[in-house]
Amino acid sequence: MTILIAYDGSADAKAAIEFAGKHLAHEATVVLTVWEPLLVQLRRHPIAGPALITDQGEEWKELAEQQAQEGAELAVKAGLTDVTARAVADRESIWRTIVDAAEEIDASVIVTGSRGLAGVRSVLLGSVSNHVLHHAHRPTLIVPPAKS
Repeated sequence: MTILIAYDGSADAKAAIEFAGKHLAHEATVVLTVWEPLLVQLRRHPIAGPALITDQGEEWKELAEQQAQEGAELAVKAGLTDVTARAVADRESIWRTIVDAAEEIDASVIVTGSRGLAGVRSVLLGSVSNHVLHHAHRPTLIVPPAKS
């Protein structure tokens, strides 16, 4: 089995990696970063279309790959072994992409921070982690922010 850690570079995602390293059995680990291709962004934010057209999708893919690699390095430092970095393009929604990736690799658990970089969308739980929790058909561990 495999641990899937959703990673977006946020403080909560980093806390999730640290928690997983301290408390989960040492299984193969995939650190997943989801990135949004231009067409998905245009569909989701049509008013911002002109501003998005100047952005390079290939650059975003490379940034996502770098971010996933950063997360993988943090996972190794946290004590996880057999760690793989993976960047996946979002085709529908970030939470669905995470759930689909977990299904694909038959993850024994999905680990995510309670909120990501997308901002505050709900009072108690970020919308991505909330949707993963309610739609994944496997154990899901949502790690709260680290205490300051």
